[in-house]
Amino acid sequence: MKILITGASSYVGARFYSDMKKNHDVIGTYNSNKLFPELEHLDITKRDKVVDFISHKKPDFIIHVAANASGGWCDKNPEQAVAINELGTKYIVEGANKVGAKIIFISSFAANNIEQIYGRTKLKSEDYVKDTKAGYIILRPSLIVGYSPNTSNDRPFNRLLKNITDKTPAVYDTSWRFQPTWLSHLEEIVELGITKNILNQTIPISTPEIKTRYDIAKDVLPEFGVMVASEDKQDKTPVFADNQSKLRELHLPVYTYSQMIDGLKKEISEFLKKRTE
Repeated sequence: MKILITGASSYVGARFYSDMKKNHDVIGTYNSNKLFPELEHLDITKRDKVVDFISHKKPDFIIHVAANASGGWCDKNPEQAVAINELGTKYIVEGANKVGAKIIFISSFAANNIEQIYGRTKLKSEDYVKDTKAGYIILRPSLIVGYSPNTSNDRPFNRLLKNITDKTPAVYDTSWRFQPTWLSHLEEIVELGITKNILNQTIPISTPEIKTRYDIAKDVLPEFGVMVASEDKQDKTPVFADNQSKLRELHLPVYTYSQMIDGLKKEISEFLKKRTE
């Protein structure tokens, strides 16, 4: 089984790459940050480069992670957002169709919010992915938390780590409400999608409970001696909730918020232990 992971230096991609290469023949790509020395450069905005790369590597599966996930950045750079998040996906699909590869696309709950550029690019990307001839899985996580080898990206979990290791102020928003996604859960669904040969499905992945950034911080950080303060950023982003029906329909695991929190504490403890070895 040969697997190509785009964006293997990203927060999500680095976790997939570092774990999956233990059991699969994995090729990882990067654009600007070469997190692992063996990664290969690929600019997904260059159609010919993308199609040629995939034609040469001939993967069985492409896990397409590469994107710019910052909604604020996308709003400020709409043309680049379309080039990376939308057209880049289109070129990945063209390459996959040339070699008969299946695609697992990491989309987002944001695809429900087409008022924002990021959400529109994700929704359009999903349309492109559905043209994958060999079959596809579209995974829709919400806000993702969990350990990744990429601890430098400004992602919610990495901010928790900095609160602990760098003593940065732990002040978190109470206004935006969402169903968090545990990165370990997302990775597990990717693996099961491959082994169970699940095809042509769009699968939301989150805990059943609706929480805030403050909730996650206050339920994790005190165990590591960090007190958490709250702030109201008056984030009016609507709540896009999922009842896990698709996961259950496909006999895939569902994790509660409590299980996720226990998992996050364990991941942080293991990370801190490695730092002292």
